Amino acid sequence: MITKEEVISAQKSWSDGLLEIVNSHLNNNDYISCASEFIDRLYNFENGEVLFKPTLAREIQFRNTKEAALSYFIANNPSYAEDSGFALKKWTTIKWDNCGIQVFENIAVAMGNYYFTNHEGTIMVEFSFVYKKCSTGELKIILHDSHLPYQK
Repeated sequence: MITKEEVISAQKSWSDGLLEIVNSHLNNNDYISCASEFIDRLYNFENGEVLFKPTLAREIQFRNTKEAALSYFIANNPSYAEDSGFALKKWTTIKWDNCGIQVFENIAVAMGNYYFTNHEGTIMVEFSFVYKKCSTGELKIILHDSHLPYQK
């Protein structure tokens, strides 16, 4: 059974991992490998398709392969020309605000807002994540849906 504390810990791991990519890029380290390891560590692509709808994707909205997710985070793939590298936007902090977490044995659903801050300011992004507890006991993301709030 998954606990809410495990979900919150998985969210912190996601934030820490994204900021690790940012720092690798800023320090001219191997941010591509860092991003690939981030995806392997947190997403369940090794066991099949992950439903991934990233925040700033419009032309190719759904990224259900590791290759497509990697391009979104670091913009390294000409097949996804719209990508500018979400993890390369020099984020300094990420704050999660869950409106709810529901647990169903080895599956957990979290929804809310997360806030990304860099030198330009802070943006609020709406999210829904679904986590699955793997045989190793780790939580892996099987659905990542995030988008900017509705604007009238």
